[in-house]
Amino acid sequence: MTRFSNGGIPDLAALSVPMAILAAIAVRIGAPFAPAGATMLAITTFCIVLWVGNLIPPAYTGVLCLGLVGLAFSLDLALAGFSSPATWLIAFGLVMGEATRRSGLAEWAGRWVIHRVTLESPASNPKRSYRRLLFGLSAAGLCLVLVIPVGIVRVLVLAPIVLEVGERFDSRRVKLGLFFGPILTTYLGTFAVLTGGSPNIIVLGVLESVAGTSIPWTEWFLLMFPVMGIGRLLLIGGVVYAMYRPPATLKMEETAGRLPPMTASERRMLGFLAAGVAVWVTDAFHGFHPVYGALLVVVLVFLPRVGIADFEETVGEVDFSILFFVAAVLAIGEGLTRTNVAGALAERMLTVVPTDASLFAVLAIVFLATIGLMVVMGGLAAVSVATPIVIALASDAGVPLVPVILASTAALGVPFVPYQSAVLVVILAFDIVDARELIRVASAVALATVLVLMPIQLGILSVAF
Repeated sequence: MTRFSNGGIPDLAALSVPMAILAAIAVRIGAPFAPAGATMLAITTFCIVLWVGNLIPPAYTGVLCLGLVGLAFSLDLALAGFSSPATWLIAFGLVMGEATRRSGLAEWAGRWVIHRVTLESPASNPKRSYRRLLFGLSAAGLCLVLVIPVGIVRVLVLAPIVLEVGERFDSRRVKLGLFFGPILTTYLGTFAVLTGGSPNIIVLGVLESVAGTSIPWTEWFLLMFPVMGIGRLLLIGGVVYAMYRPPATLKMEETAGRLPPMTASERRMLGFLAAGVAVWVTDAFHGFHPVYGALLVVVLVFLPRVGIADFEETVGEVDFSILFFVAAVLAIGEGLTRTNVAGALAERMLTVVPTDASLFAVLAIVFLATIGLMVVMGGLAAVSVATPIVIALASDAGVPLVPVILASTAALGVPFVPYQSAVLVVILAFDIVDARELIRVASAVALATVLVLMPIQLGILSVAF
């Protein structure tokens, strides 16, 4: 976990535990809900403050959350997240990412992109090579969203590749541009595809648990990918290039050698991932949950004589602690719904929505409200609070559920500061940028997304429904 030694940040983090306890007590005493609802909201507040403070690992806070929910309510509610397909989709996604790395496919794919997008003699025109690599590697990062359903894993796979490419240039600005473009694209592309990452999967899990319905993979893709995928790719590339323009004296090392052919294990891994994507893309025909696509890939990876990895070695390298965090988030969402806190908050939100409001206005209010939640809590914590509320809001306001859910989820894709996302914390761990630089770039991308892409995205959702 990344720590900062400057200023008073460590002192503020150390205060997160007493602050969490005091905040929980205040909420329990002052919340205008029934005792059960006030207790559930107090537990939620306690966990959110700990997640924001980041003094202890988020997964450990998740364990505390499960214990508190179990003691205050029931083990059935506390452990409900472990029976959710969303939790297992994340688990299988972690294994898929590790298998992709072990097979060598991740490294080969990065080298393939470099060979495809650069010129015959890239060093002869380094500025043009920089632009081509920036957008080419970013496009590769977006493609990874289709095959690796965990944002942190994609960042861990892609970061060494883009850092190596950046070392071929003599400008720090160019190195930062080649780092930020692909990494932010593969992270923020999460929200373009249902299986793109933990937030979407948690939304799906809460939706299935609370509303008893789901969103097909293909429907999510058709509604979100054009803007949140391709549009976000172009926007991030443009913003990063504008912020990190190459100097006039830019120089680049000449690349030598040819791209080696794929090995047998790399070809098989590519085939396994293609099989998983095929299951996701065809869900409109068979109706299988996305977890089956990831499960198919994992089964093929470890299948005797066919697979490419040893089960014990591969699984032993995967950090499954995030599952406690995910289970806690799902338990919070379920608890807020069972105690009617979500419904009460939705009723209050309805007072902000004009009675004759158009669907576009409702979606815009939901989007901005979710961003407001993200200011005081991390993205995954915001999911646990926002999703049950917007489900109740859609039901009470008589508007379609799917666009409201998608508008709320899209808001999770505009983080400004590291505490809002574990992926941003992982980016800091590579020590290529400090927190101030990351906040500057993330804020610029977030602002451009809100002003340029979101009106288009909300307009598409309004027209489609």
